[in-house]
Amino acid sequence: PGPAAAPRWDPQPIAYQELQSERTEVPASRFLEETALGRPGSEDSAGCGELVWVGEPVVFGRAESIAGKYGVWMKDPEPVPPFTQETTWRVDTVGTEVRQLFQYEAAEQLARGYPAKVHILPQPLESTGAVVYRGGFFFQPRRSRAVARYDLRGEAITAEREIPGAGYHGQYPYSWGGYTDIDLAVDETGLWVIYSTEKARGAIVLSKLDPETLEIRRTWETNIRKRGVANSFIICGTLYTVSSYSAPNATINFAYDTATGTSRPLSIPFENRFRYLSMVDYNPTERRLFAWDSFNMVTYPVRLSQP
Repeated sequence: PGPAAAPRWDPQPIAYQELQSERTEVPASRFLEETALGRPGSEDSAGCGELVWVGEPVVFGRAESIAGKYGVWMKDPEPVPPFTQETTWRVDTVGTEVRQLFQYEAAEQLARGYPAKVHILPQPLESTGAVVYRGGFFFQPRRSRAVARYDLRGEAITAEREIPGAGYHGQYPYSWGGYTDIDLAVDETGLWVIYSTEKARGAIVLSKLDPETLEIRRTWETNIRKRGVANSFIICGTLYTVSSYSAPNATINFAYDTATGTSRPLSIPFENRFRYLSMVDYNPTERRLFAWDSFNMVTYPVRLSQP
């Protein structure tokens, strides 16, 4: 066979994906029930603290084609050989059949635009919720409520599991739309999935996943409405949400602590420099946020309080 054809760009789903209008920020009390704001010591790994500051974004690369208006990029915080902590991964997620996972030796190579390798996923993925962790690429297969683990060495799917009751394909996305119903995350304690269900009435639900089998180890139901926030990430067992995907001066506006089962409002400044945030994830090894902001792959330094 000849060279693989570039995926045809179909504007239909994009028009639909961006239909969600930006919501104005409302007072925290609208989303939060009264919660105890006291916080006993968390049992998480050493050196964990609360997020107290997010710095200015640093641009690492820019997607050149329309397929890269939104996407996902990351490094593995706990890589397995032959991959390293410098190996960088990227997916441009605009289009109906998104299967290309780009592998780079380092973020600098990503900036120059030439991947070391292109993996063709056995199933197309949906949206920008994917992560890389312990040698696996974890993603939501298109139009399903499942999560799959693609083994980066074996180049095959080694586990796939439905998340019971999870909304998908536009039921409970973040505020920008983009079919962001199911979002994976990694922190100091392991692999998580962020989603919502009919039972939770659109509030964010968190589940801790076994990274080999994708079995759910434990689930928490928050009182933060998923469509009311732009994105979220997890640090030291605490979920943090971003207020807006397009306001230049957004904030990290809520925290939900899985150790205590309580939420609290926050107001930590967060800059959307390019005004279209479609992905944000925490890397616990680098202690940085990785984000995709309108074609741009950026990182943010963070500071945690002393536990």
